[in-house]
Amino acid sequence: MRTIPVLLAVLALASAGAASAQEFRLKEVAAATAVAPAEIAPRTIIFSDHKGDELADPGTGLVRFEDWERARPLQKQLLALHPAYVEPTVSVTLNGVTKPYKKKLHMYVAEARFVLPKAAASIDLRRYASLPFLQKVDPSIRHRALAAADAMPQKEPEAAYNRHPDRRWCEAPGAVCIDSHYDLEGKLPMGIKLANKLEEGGKKIAEAIDFQSELRVLSGAEAAQPALMRLTGLDQPVAGALEQNLFFVNQIMSFGKLLAVFQPHPSDPGKTVVTALMALGVKSDVLEKKKEFERVPVLRNMVPAQVLVGNSSFNTGTSISAGLPKYVRNRIQAIAGILERE
Repeated sequence: MRTIPVLLAVLALASAGAASAQEFRLKEVAAATAVAPAEIAPRTIIFSDHKGDELADPGTGLVRFEDWERARPLQKQLLALHPAYVEPTVSVTLNGVTKPYKKKLHMYVAEARFVLPKAAASIDLRRYASLPFLQKVDPSIRHRALAAADAMPQKEPEAAYNRHPDRRWCEAPGAVCIDSHYDLEGKLPMGIKLANKLEEGGKKIAEAIDFQSELRVLSGAEAAQPALMRLTGLDQPVAGALEQNLFFVNQIMSFGKLLAVFQPHPSDPGKTVVTALMALGVKSDVLEKKKEFERVPVLRNMVPAQVLVGNSSFNTGTSISAGLPKYVRNRIQAIAGILERE
């Protein structure tokens, strides 16, 4: 009969462990960086992606790059691939005539804030600038090390617009160069096969997202720049910052950036405030691709803009196939959980 008390004890311990490993919950607000750290409950992420802002397209919640650059110059300075980044201009040949063409972009920008129960000085960000960390954040995306010389902007003239003007990608001290692959999930591959059949002679849609990036810890001088404190809206010295630059994506997007800034809690030195921001530059022509999908009944719910923002019956899972808003939320939740546990 001693089996029952022992079993109950084991179950109690398991329940306690589950509670301690409980995921961070999200709380949607108008502007995450406007929320004071003292107002943030434990294991809570204050989140906003400004989809209801005046600048945002009412159908997608995305903002035109030129409007983002004009209205939020500080975000553009720190969340674009580099401060001087502009919408890419490429050469397009039509009927034997080559002309310059500007690739217009729409931006998805999200900001989040959460508090870690540990001092900022105790967090070694270098351990998170690694492939294992990325794999934990989203196991459905496969990552492998990439040689800096194989970064697409450096080796392919067609991708040269995403070169950094001041340095080569992945050659900053401590930077990790990454090649990533994600197979689209659920009904999306089936829908893409059908869409490709309709696009006779046109550019085919890939059934996977391939992208390249660098992951690094900002140098002391970069972290000390006053612009970072203005970006977070928190008047505390920056203890460190982790940055991932997506400088090549095979489709849908032109670039992306994740920036996580670590600052001491204003009223509790034993805690750290993390402000995480993500900016994704979506190709505008993807959003405009609509009519050919709407005239095929089975593809009416696969209009690219709706799939991107997670408003389609083709969306599934918790990764990229779920749509950008859900993917970004899940990624930030995963990062917060890893930072707290480790």
